[in-house]
Amino acid sequence: MDKPWLSRYPSDVPEQINPDQYPSLVEMFEQSVHKFADQPAFVNMGSVMTFRKLEERSRAFAAYLQNELKLKKGDRVAIMMPNLLQYPVALFGVLRAGLIAVNVNPLYTPRELEHQLNDADAKAIIIVSNFASTLEQVVENTPIKHVVLTSLGQMLPRAKGTVVDFVVKYVKGMVPKYDLPGAISFRKALHKGRRLQYVKPFMTGDDIAFLQYTGGTTGVAKGAILTHRNMIANVMQAKGMYAPVLKEGRELVVTALPLYHVFALTVNCLLFIEMGGQNLLITNPRDIPGFVKELQKYPFTAITGVNTLFNALIHNEDFHELDFRGLRLSVGGGMAVQRAVAEQWKKTTGCLLLEGYGLTECSPLVAAYPHDLSEYNGSIGLPVPSTEVRIVDEDGNPVTDDSKGELQVRGPQVMQGYWQRAEATKEVINQEGWLSTGDIVQFDEEGFLHIVDRKKDMILVSGFNVYPNEIEDVIALNDKVLEVAAIGEANEASGEVVKVFVVKKDSSLTKDEIIDHCRKHLTGYKIPKRVEFREDLPKTNVGKILRRVLREENDAKLTKTSEKAV
Repeated sequence: MDKPWLSRYPSDVPEQINPDQYPSLVEMFEQSVHKFADQPAFVNMGSVMTFRKLEERSRAFAAYLQNELKLKKGDRVAIMMPNLLQYPVALFGVLRAGLIAVNVNPLYTPRELEHQLNDADAKAIIIVSNFASTLEQVVENTPIKHVVLTSLGQMLPRAKGTVVDFVVKYVKGMVPKYDLPGAISFRKALHKGRRLQYVKPFMTGDDIAFLQYTGGTTGVAKGAILTHRNMIANVMQAKGMYAPVLKEGRELVVTALPLYHVFALTVNCLLFIEMGGQNLLITNPRDIPGFVKELQKYPFTAITGVNTLFNALIHNEDFHELDFRGLRLSVGGGMAVQRAVAEQWKKTTGCLLLEGYGLTECSPLVAAYPHDLSEYNGSIGLPVPSTEVRIVDEDGNPVTDDSKGELQVRGPQVMQGYWQRAEATKEVINQEGWLSTGDIVQFDEEGFLHIVDRKKDMILVSGFNVYPNEIEDVIALNDKVLEVAAIGEANEASGEVVKVFVVKKDSSLTKDEIIDHCRKHLTGYKIPKRVEFREDLPKTNVGKILRRVLREENDAKLTKTSEKAV
């Protein structure tokens, strides 16, 4: 297949990037903290950390890990915390010590945490006290030898931090009791580290930087092996797409997605570190009123998020009163951006919502909207620089440019494989280096990629393929709908029928209105036969709607009903 997308590339976006621009993420980090030393790097709860402070603190933590904990190059260290100033200190301390960072979702259950710590063979964990009780339940069943413990307020000015920790623990009751003998305070670790010698290890792009675990929403969570070169490549690819609208050393990006999520890790943390930008860390983005109050304090120039976050913001009255004159970049990822949300975002902020497409196995960015689009076009954009894509049929054979099929990717951002899972790796990466994404896509005439849906989410109605994204996009256009998800429900006559779960924005919305609305936009077999209203929809911690959970709940309900009938 030729490269139909290249003709649509803006003139200021390079076709190729240099994935070896920096020998490692450590070199990239060190150059940036030197160049932008006295500029703010991260701000959280009103407290600012400059690049210089980030360098000093991460160096102290790296020295502590090397000397006090005796960790060796290549050892795995888990980081389990939301967006706090401690996160970048811990992350770059781990990387600078030559260790491998293992990001952990703080909302994991004990079972999920135990699996990931054992699978990664993690030797140490840095964790916030709010989640320490979860660790306590499983730590003896894991290889963890060292626990570094922090609190939400520990890196804030002492007086403010004390108040924050008191309120979180005693007023809101957000810190369950725990007992972790031998755990050391993050603050004490930094204090000790300042008196220890840091020895910079020899590192190359082939060294592993992250074991980034897939969400576990499609089975057992697997660790994607992402090297320093993988991550640098993706930072440069993101920079290639977005740098034309950004100004080095003058950006403030709103980071509401957690940094343990690979999208925020690469596009917010690493890209803006490289460009000398400032990250506004939002610890609890689910508190939309509190989130908007925080936005009122800062002249932000960029923001990233998932569709559900942007949707929640545009439905908050105070958000509409913010000053958007400095906003130059809005990027949606992690799930499909819906047309209704994209159009309302542009109307509210004056800034086009650029969809980015990727997956953990690609560090994560694969495709992105070009910055010169003026309107939402329903695509996931164009492949990022130095990225090859192709569409294949069910037998893995390349198809013509205008056919639907599975998207395969090849490029310097593609992972090395799954950690200690050779067979699983072979299932997704072939001998030529093509990664199968599991996503069904097609090109349009201009070379834009359109994602049709995940293979596993496809609904089969009387032999016709129905893609949930299409159904959801149509229903989301109804002004009375807040959120929607579509699944396939078993049906004797047609194999499956479409069922939708809807959260109302207007309480007057009825099932008949949903069906009538769909009839105006969809062919007969795509129209939902079942409509269920809900107060909310199950989501991952980053706000991605979990169709899998809805299918499981629906299947269980149908089984129960069938058993009663018998």
